[in-house]
Order: sequence, then structure tokens, then C-alpha cells
Amino acid sequence: MKQEAATATGTPTTLRDRARHLATQDILETALRLFTEQGYDETPISQIALEAGVSQRTLFRYFGTKEDLLGGNEARFGQVLTAAISEQPAEAGAWAALRAGVAAVQALHDSREQALERFRLLHNTASLRAGWLEKRLRFQEDLLPLVKERMDTAVGETDARARAVIATVFGCLDAASMTWVENDGKGDIMDLYDECIAAVRGCPQ
Repeated sequence: MKQEAATATGTPTTLRDRARHLATQDILETALRLFTEQGYDETPISQIALEAGVSQRTLFRYFGTKEDLLGGNEARFGQVLTAAISEQPAEAGAWAALRAGVAAVQALHDSREQALERFRLLHNTASLRAGWLEKRLRFQEDLLPLVKERMDTAVGETDARARAVIATVFGCLDAASMTWVENDGKGDIMDLYDECIAAVRGCPQ
């Protein structure tokens, strides 16, 4: 069968790609269910592979790490985040561009229910939380040049202002997702994010 046109969202374009996509979705759903029922640290990779009907070798071919089984592939997250920011019009300021990036990342979740379980696991599992904080520092450095070019930064000025804006955005995303989890997924996480940003910036809602 001839390859179909690819889409900007990365939708599978061939039978083989679609089969791979379905297989990875089955594995992700199985992993999320087991993590939720048993706990992330208490669930071995071997059990996930067995219940998903694949070998451990196949599982690791699709997912590089156990953390990736939460649907949090680091490379994909970074690509979507930076692409969304880069695609914003030149007149968009740093805050607006970063918000677009945050919204694009939230759209990676397959459903509200899966997003809720993933955030719940992230915030309630110490090992996952530590890994996310480490990744976040790397993302912040990667975003620095993209944010600086959208700020009125004088030549020779330090990167402190841009770093502060990026750190605030990630901090507000954390606050919004934690509140959303505490509210059992009620409301919209981006509304909570906007509320957090407004509180930090002193802007009226």
C-alpha cells in the first residue's frame, strides 16, 4: 500500500507505522493501569510486557526507559515544546510564546483520564518527581535562547531575567497540575495555569 501523506501531528502514515502506534498504545495503557493499581516502583517491566502481550525486548525497542511508559518521552516533550514556541509570531512575547508551548505539551495526552493518572503518579511518586525535576532543568536551558530573543534584553545583560521567566512558567505548570490532581481533574488545567501566572505577575483575572 502506498504511503499516505504525513500530518504535522505525527500521525502514522503507513500500515506498519499504524501497527506500531497501536502496539505502543496498548503497552502505554497497560503500564498506566498497572502503575495506578500497584504503584510505579512496585510494577516490574516484566509484568507490563507479559500483560501487554509483548516481549521485554520489544517493549524496550518502543520505549527507552521505564519513565517513558508514562507517555513522557523526553525527546518528544522537548520537540513539541520548542516547536510550539518557535512557531509563534515574532510579535508574541516570551510569556505568550511559553504559554503556547505549555498548551501544546498538554495536548500530547490521549485523554483527560490518562492525563490525570499521569500527573497523579508524577506528583505522588518520589522517583518520578526527582526525574522530572532533573529533566526540567535541561528543558529550561534549552529554551533559554528562544525566550531571550523574545525579551527586551540589552546587549551584555545576563540571562537571569529569561531564566526567571522560564522557571516561573514551569513552576506555575507544577502548581496548576498539582491543584488539578487534588481536584480530581475538575476544570481545565490551562485555566489553572493562567491563574497561577496571573498571581505571580500581579495581573488581574
